[in-house]
Amino acid sequence: MQNLSDVLASSSTPKTLQTVLTVTTDTCIAISDALKQGSLAGILGMAGNENVQGEEQKKLDVISNDMLKDALAACSAVRAIASEEEDYIVPANTNGEYFIAFDPLDGSSNIDINAMVGTIFSIYHQTGNKPATEADFLIPGKEQVAAGYVLYGPSTMLVLTTGEGVNMFTYDPTKQVFTLTHENIQIPKETQEFAINMSNQRFWSDSIQNYVNDLVKGKDGSRDKNFNMRWVAAMVGDVHRILCRGGVFLYPWDNKDPAKAGKLRLMYEANPMAMLLEQAGGKAHTHTQRILDIQPEAIHQRVAVILGVANEVDKCLSY
Repeated sequence: MQNLSDVLASSSTPKTLQTVLTVTTDTCIAISDALKQGSLAGILGMAGNENVQGEEQKKLDVISNDMLKDALAACSAVRAIASEEEDYIVPANTNGEYFIAFDPLDGSSNIDINAMVGTIFSIYHQTGNKPATEADFLIPGKEQVAAGYVLYGPSTMLVLTTGEGVNMFTYDPTKQVFTLTHENIQIPKETQEFAINMSNQRFWSDSIQNYVNDLVKGKDGSRDKNFNMRWVAAMVGDVHRILCRGGVFLYPWDNKDPAKAGKLRLMYEANPMAMLLEQAGGKAHTHTQRILDIQPEAIHQRVAVILGVANEVDKCLSY
């Protein structure tokens, strides 16, 4: 069986990008080890401060962010870093070739109940002869050269694309490597599963209300088939399920906070997941456009997200 380094070496992935991916995934292995210690290491609970989005940070939010930031800043191929937990971009090596944006611990509200969490990352090729600025970082998602996530679940899994399809790797603790276990993932053409936070239902637009109501009605409604609802409360978990067996995931705009375009962050959540879904034959949109076509305006920009099986995304958008 091939491990991650074998797969990258046999692909057209540039050596410098292979290095960035290796540093990122090796650090995720260290994060996985830290998560497994849990309360034994005193790393659960709140850190006592908020991130730039005004969200209260968990201790492991801070720990995982620092682990990734330090490792990537020391990688000569990395020009700059953006993170959910950093107010501003972090310039690294001026001569580096890559920007990397990441959510160091997606779904961190799940940590203290020992439920699914993950790390999401997005990589762009960008060079220059001066220290990087935030303006340099504002690149549409369609220009990503790699995207992926590491899912910390019953097993630790890496899901990765470098623009040549989607591969899944499972961490082998006996060899301390990611081993290729699922190659060239393609999601199903149809689905009977959806994922959405129903507690926000009263805040949704009429169109999303109507769409979800039709899903819930199942065979008794216009869809003429029953749907199951699944909600992990970590985007990595919901997207992983879609890649494995299909489905649709929605985090739509709502009027709970009308000034926000959505909840999920474009640069380090929506863009990498959109690239993965499209590479696997799915779709990823806001209410009005393809996510990968959005011109970012800020590194912490939020967007609405509708992604999954292409036919079901189209059906949702038709509402």
